[in-house]
Amino acid sequence: MSFLAKNYKRKNISFKYGKGSYLYSTNGKKYLDFVQGIAVNSLGHAHPKLVKAINRQSKKLWHVSNAFTIPEGEELAKKIAKKTFADYIMFQNSGAEATEASIKVARRYFYSIGKPKKNRILCIKNGSFHGRTIAAIFASGSKKMTEGFGPKVPGFDHINFRDSKPRFPNLRKKIKKNTAAIMVETILGEGGIKPLPDKCLKYLRKICNEKKILLILDEVQCGIGRSGDFFAFEQSKVKPDIVPIAKGIGGGFPIGAVLMNKKVASGMTPGTHGSTFGGNPMSMVIAGTVMDIIHKKSFLKNVKKNSSYFHGKLNDLKNEFPEIIKEIRGRGLLIGIQLYKEQSKFIKKLMDNQLLTIRASENVVRILPPLNVKKIEIDQALKIIKKVCSELK
Repeated sequence: MSFLAKNYKRKNISFKYGKGSYLYSTNGKKYLDFVQGIAVNSLGHAHPKLVKAINRQSKKLWHVSNAFTIPEGEELAKKIAKKTFADYIMFQNSGAEATEASIKVARRYFYSIGKPKKNRILCIKNGSFHGRTIAAIFASGSKKMTEGFGPKVPGFDHINFRDSKPRFPNLRKKIKKNTAAIMVETILGEGGIKPLPDKCLKYLRKICNEKKILLILDEVQCGIGRSGDFFAFEQSKVKPDIVPIAKGIGGGFPIGAVLMNKKVASGMTPGTHGSTFGGNPMSMVIAGTVMDIIHKKSFLKNVKKNSSYFHGKLNDLKNEFPEIIKEIRGRGLLIGIQLYKEQSKFIKKLMDNQLLTIRASENVVRILPPLNVKKIEIDQALKIIKKVCSELK
């Protein structure tokens, strides 16, 4: 009998250990893991440099209160600020906390400049995901997430993202006097692996400038090198005001953060936000090691090279099996295979052939290899995908 709550529908499989792109199950099988904790293990399982960093720091300090200066946090904040748009960083423990804190930062900024009624956040209605806190589910607004968790948390309005001709219809009309910010995922992850086109992001930035409101770009899943750039929005050359991050920055260790420019950070004075575990020395050292590895000269170039190869080969399979595969989506190593066939059956067959993937909305199979995946491992995955397509043909 399991004493765990039933809020997850878990597969009947468990693992003893992992190494790189592979997981080793308790029944002795070796699986190619292209879930990686849902884009969390950015450097795969048990990366030797992360293991060394954990061992070294475990003999020093794990946790101290934010009532004291934490040098490891100061150092990581400096690394992030130097590589990004951000002037200030506020550390959290997860993506949900980071998006929740981003909402607080936006509202607090307008309160601090004497506009407390400017407090509503405009989000995408169809397919967005910003975490599972009580506020974040109402930010996303989908019935699937909010049902049974009423009353509705106020303060959120919604726009639709149109796929056929990518744009935001009637956006200007949706922005009211009390709108504080627009918050969107740069690439809709749970919503089906759909990148917002560069022109859409530029349009959002333009509108935010015109209306003097803030732009929050949620890069919890698509950030930290996952798109081939450190941030997915970098391709469009826009500069957001606030960016929540998590997942890949810790390489498997829980950490989140809010990145913000100097203007909006001015509202976050002592006592306005806190986190008991956020910014602890252990997580700071681990994330700092991840930053060092990802920002090595050839790392992101290699992500782009491997992802271009992977996308190309997947599109070849789409052409070979047009009755199975509808579309190949995504950017970098955030990949979606939209199917005509039933999604869960496809994922089960991949797992039976020892390739682990996970679902997304719109009948999409989500593929999230580690950023340092080898070409031979991509070829192994392609071989399995092709086999399953042939079996379902």
